[in-house]
Amino acid sequence: MNHHDIINQEPSLEKAPYACLVGGEIPEPANIVIFGASGDLTKRKLLPALAHMHRWNLLGPHSRIIGVSREQWKQSHWVNYVHDQLLQYFPDAVLNPPSWQAINKKLNFVRGDLSDPQLYQELIKTLHAAEDGKTNVLFYLAIPPSWYATVCKNLHDAGLSNEDAGFRRIVVEKPFGMDYHSAHQLNSEFQTYFKESQIYRIDHYLGKEAVQNLMVFRFANSVLEPLWNRNYIDHVQISVSETLGIGYRAGYYETSGALRDMIQSHLMQVMTLVAMEPPVSLHADDVRTEKMKVLRAIRPFTEDDLQNNCVRAQYSDGKVEGKRVPAYREEEDVAHNSCTETFAAVKFYIDNWRWQNVPFVLRTGKRLPSRVSEICIRFKTPPQNLFKNNAQQSLPQNELVFRLQPDEGMQLSMTAKQPGLSTAMRQLKLNALYSMEGAGMPEAYETLLHDVLLGEAALFSRADEVEESWKIVEPIMQAWAKEQDIATYEAGTWEIPGMDELLNDCCGAWRNCHADDEEQ
Repeated sequence: MNHHDIINQEPSLEKAPYACLVGGEIPEPANIVIFGASGDLTKRKLLPALAHMHRWNLLGPHSRIIGVSREQWKQSHWVNYVHDQLLQYFPDAVLNPPSWQAINKKLNFVRGDLSDPQLYQELIKTLHAAEDGKTNVLFYLAIPPSWYATVCKNLHDAGLSNEDAGFRRIVVEKPFGMDYHSAHQLNSEFQTYFKESQIYRIDHYLGKEAVQNLMVFRFANSVLEPLWNRNYIDHVQISVSETLGIGYRAGYYETSGALRDMIQSHLMQVMTLVAMEPPVSLHADDVRTEKMKVLRAIRPFTEDDLQNNCVRAQYSDGKVEGKRVPAYREEEDVAHNSCTETFAAVKFYIDNWRWQNVPFVLRTGKRLPSRVSEICIRFKTPPQNLFKNNAQQSLPQNELVFRLQPDEGMQLSMTAKQPGLSTAMRQLKLNALYSMEGAGMPEAYETLLHDVLLGEAALFSRADEVEESWKIVEPIMQAWAKEQDIATYEAGTWEIPGMDELLNDCCGAWRNCHADDEEQ
């Protein structure tokens, strides 16, 4: 099928991002079973992603979307619920009558308690076989982690983990454990009922277009490979700043904090893609083995490292985007004496031949001045400054920046001469956006769900990766748990105590994370 065939299915959606999805392989038909069908994740992320995939014929013919919930719903309630959520999050899917009619035909609902074996017998009756007789199933656990083991056991006991009649793949959301022990236990429970090859631990950050482009940029171009090492790179900054607070997530965030929520999972995964060696192939295990080598090479934290290489803080009241916002301790359901960090920064060293003594500095926080996610590769300065007699005494560092959000793309900062009779210098920024005019990009959940249906696991964490990352950050968590107080920063500012000291042995200061980064 070419892109003209796809467009002609629903001609009213003229501005859809077909350019990004051309060439996407059509998966086999599958039953997509969503446990937690009435939950927040389902309505905000999964249903819109599946509707987009259906729109571009990336679900496979005769696929089904089966909601599982304890709600006292009938089939009509589920259909109305899906309609209402898509109307809010992807209105084109329901305002276009042929589109909605096609989605409606894919919907089924199974009601019951997750601990009741009868629920899984009802689920078996609802599963549809494809024309070739296969009953492929993707199980999505959009439920609290406390239910994972129960659902896995019941699926296994009902014969639903057996792949004799088609593939069985199970997708699990973060948090995957809260420390090494709980992650190891959770892995053991999953692997009791499913093979590791059937388990997809999802991290939506790895589904972002800019993150995926990291591997293409690194391994499909030869121009930077000679520079991608300790000889030319001074340090790497990986930053995720958010303007929002914790919203309705206090129950989760109070037991998590920025280190668990963002650094252990998202940012360390991105770091492995930046630092990994070229894999022997793009097969999932080859890619994940190289990522695992990076994690195993991370220098363990000593007691001094915990003081000098780790920073945490919590936002106080302040102004964000011109609006007054409360302190973290004043948020609903947050303890008045909470020491949970809303900002965390950690400096890692990777002890291998390529990266010896190159700092990888990861930072993330809430209630910061701007919403930006990016990777900054900062190169060393030239060994001699021939222009030191000019008004500009020092040369700015060259930077290669991968912008993950907003405005996904790349930016290379170079030093150039200012126009005129002098040899005064300026920084020139070369920008390359990923998106094409008139075309958007698929959302992370669309990409990842599509990969699960195809059986492509390279963007999903393997069990040993998850456990190793917990081992690395566990000394930090234990040290912070002993502290009775926490530093604060004013909401809407970058004035975070101790943050600047993390770059004492690096060239230059923190990169200025602003979404409106203008060319100079």
